Amino acid sequence: MKGLLALLLIAASLGLAGPAWATATCTATANPTLPFNNVNSGAAAPSTGTLNITVNCTTAALSLLATTGVRVCVGIGAGSGGGTPASGRTMTTSSGDSLNFQIYNNASYSQATGLLPRGTPPAQELTMTYNVPLLTGGSGAQTTQLFAQIPANQTLASGNYSSSFSGANVVLTWAWNEVLLGNATVPATCNGGATGTNSASAAFSFTATATVLPQCGSYVTTAMNFGNVTGSIAANIDQTARLTLTCLKNTAYQVSLDNGQNNPTGTSTRRMRTTVAGSNYYLGYELYRDAGRSQRWGNTLTVDTVGGVGTGAAQQLTIYGRVPPVAGQPPAGTYSDVINVTITY
Repeated sequence: MKGLLALLLIAASLGLAGPAWATATCTATANPTLPFNNVNSGAAAPSTGTLNITVNCTTAALSLLATTGVRVCVGIGAGSGGGTPASGRTMTTSSGDSLNFQIYNNASYSQATGLLPRGTPPAQELTMTYNVPLLTGGSGAQTTQLFAQIPANQTLASGNYSSSFSGANVVLTWAWNEVLLGNATVPATCNGGATGTNSASAAFSFTATATVLPQCGSYVTTAMNFGNVTGSIAANIDQTARLTLTCLKNTAYQVSLDNGQNNPTGTSTRRMRTTVAGSNYYLGYELYRDAGRSQRWGNTLTVDTVGGVGTGAAQQLTIYGRVPPVAGQPPAGTYSDVINVTITY
């Protein structure tokens, strides 16, 4: 009788032992960049991009028929460029210029992606359920896509913009339920009401990037009028014209002037022309980059052109002209030429 009682007590104590639950571990990988490619200053429509993030969860062996249900929240903070998930994120250039953008949980761009589960705005959520067999354990994977947008009508400087997301700006929070037999339910939230919860910062990393191309426009020139001359030209006649241009901030540009419509083939001589009784007559002149009229203004880039860097506002350049003395008296008439201005940026 004593031996039988001992066996019954052992069996009873074995029946009271609870199952050994396993920890679900989740990790994530993301595309290294969230690219917007080329963006125009003052664009009439938004620019968009997408980011794919894949979450993998694993659970150690439980039983032949065990399953795990997991809810994961993918949290994203402001990023290195600044801003906030609620009001909008910012990309910056190395010179400190900024560009506004936002990351969203949905393709309709109506719910921004936040850092905290069920926060304001909320982190992105995804779920998965997978088997956890006795010998090998189990795992599941889900990919979520985030949607990003650069708003229209931003006045931007040219340059390469970026904002990096790593460390405390990328957080995974997850909760899991386990059952030894049947289908485990997915927890209702990422941080409570489950078999277990966990979180990890620096869970993945990526960089949002955009390039604003150099751009110039709004060209305005004034005429160069050397005035009326009576008789011979015994001394230099000096006049100026002005070129006004507007280029995006940080846009490097070069301004070239061609040799006009009347220069002899194969030469760089500039001439004005008049026609009298069917015959053409010419009057030489020159254009310069400096008030001393010592630096000719031509069209060989970085050699005899005028360069500058845009400020985002109108900039004015002065073109210095000179008609040198002429031996004898030129035929009477109105002399003119047309110069083509080329802006390279």
